[in-house]
Amino acid sequence: MKLTGMLTILLGVIGVSIVLSQQPPAAPRTGPGVQAPQDAKYADLIKTCKTPPPPGRGGGAKGGAAKGKGAAPAAAGPKEVTAIPGVIAAGQQWKDIWQVEGNNADGIIATKDGGILIAQNDNSNVVKLDKNGKTSNAYTGLNTSGSVAMNGKFLFAVNRGLNQSIEQLAPQRKALANKTSSGDPLDCLGGTLNDLTADSKGGVYFTNGVVFHADSKGNVTRYGENLNTNGIVLSPDEKHLYVTNGATLAAFDVQKDGSLTNQREFAKLEAGGGADGSTFDSAGRLYVTSQANGIQVVGPDGKYLGVIPTPRAVISATFSGPDRKTLYAVSRTGNTDWIIAIPMIAQGPKGRGK
Repeated sequence: MKLTGMLTILLGVIGVSIVLSQQPPAAPRTGPGVQAPQDAKYADLIKTCKTPPPPGRGGGAKGGAAKGKGAAPAAAGPKEVTAIPGVIAAGQQWKDIWQVEGNNADGIIATKDGGILIAQNDNSNVVKLDKNGKTSNAYTGLNTSGSVAMNGKFLFAVNRGLNQSIEQLAPQRKALANKTSSGDPLDCLGGTLNDLTADSKGGVYFTNGVVFHADSKGNVTRYGENLNTNGIVLSPDEKHLYVTNGATLAAFDVQKDGSLTNQREFAKLEAGGGADGSTFDSAGRLYVTSQANGIQVVGPDGKYLGVIPTPRAVISATFSGPDRKTLYAVSRTGNTDWIIAIPMIAQGPKGRGK
């Protein structure tokens, strides 16, 4: 190469370096659309905690890590659906219903008219996908909304942005809970608020490593030992509460005042762990998304019934459609979310979001 050519290349590299060095640094990420532990102001908030986060939960979003972008690997290609008696017929196929970029589909629940509500982390909205596949903004102005739950007239959302909270969206919009029992911000629990399930009295159970209950007045109580929770759901009769715990499901008995007793192992997820969201059918069977392993089905007695394979990793599921005989799931690969659906024999319970 001639010397003049080498000098030209060198001057070009120097010029690019100067331009790049003059670019302003990226602004610290803060505000809606940013999960609390990744917010630039998180460390300052945690300094105000009377009870600091437990070791290992002060700076990361472990409670919500499975919900983040690219958190779950893609499933190893489509697999044939085999029959599970009373649940699904052999040969049924998943259909892509809706697609969105970013971390913008999570914590789905059914609506009374056959649609679903979808929580959006990045956009901080709750979107409605109707039975015809059309979307509209149902609720806006949330704070990094991560999951929704409905029971009767009560509708709630988890806000995962800084100053995390449980927000009631209906019948009136208001903050339900944003403080621990000691008066600390919920951020002082460490990590990220994850999933939730609503009771019929205006209270909510939610997960963040263990289990918490916020009653209808916003009083928060902690439950559970030796747990690594993610998905959570009340049984259709509200007498039992189920939470995912790695490769198992844990169960509690629900008392009349909403308190929890008798923690125990309820079932093993025989197709593998990584359990995330969960939902019930009208017969009391439990459906658990286990990311790349598909949706695992457990009987009301804790007996493992089988797995419904999915074309991609899945993180949340619910029954909906005109007759609640369609199973919907959130499927995720990289920075893309899908809503997928499959026809079922089983039918979802009425009056409950999931």
